[in-house]
Amino acid sequence: MGGSDDNDRGRFEALAMPLARPLYGFALRLTRRSDDASDLVQETFLRAYRTFASFRPGTNAKAWMFKILHSVHVNEAKRRGRRPATTSIDSAYDDGPMEIADWSGTADILTNPAIDWEGSEVEREVSALPEEFREAVLLVDLGDLTYEEAAEVAGCPVGTIRSRLARARRRLAERLRNVARSRGLVKE
Repeated sequence: MGGSDDNDRGRFEALAMPLARPLYGFALRLTRRSDDASDLVQETFLRAYRTFASFRPGTNAKAWMFKILHSVHVNEAKRRGRRPATTSIDSAYDDGPMEIADWSGTADILTNPAIDWEGSEVEREVSALPEEFREAVLLVDLGDLTYEEAAEVAGCPVGTIRSRLARARRRLAERLRNVARSRGLVKE
């Protein structure tokens, strides 16, 4: 490799490598399997490196990488004939409207490092969310993307992300109330 290629590689590594852990976490929650998540992240880095010349310095690298990961995941699911399950927002609440006045602690519960995610009640509840809702939680609450970045990654309007996230948070708040109490994360 020549000097320019080495410079591009160094810039790519400086930009992308700090995102390896959040990308893996997102991939693990999308795929639910460690090996699949590792493969997904590896493919994401490969595709990002191949298209790095098209990345505009000064734009949001995190959103760019998450979008690539999401795209790779969706394309792989299509290729395998296993599209991610989708549920209409209306049918997701067949059990009636959820009246929860305060869901403000939900994000704190989801991102609390004291919670062991692997096989936990919290992981099961997040995994049980309809695909669109789970994706919004993973991108915004766990991936720490803005609403605008998450909308870009998911390929939908910002209002849709906000709606999905609000509904997901309400559902999680209701279902995680007992988990949070048992861990001392929420006071009565």
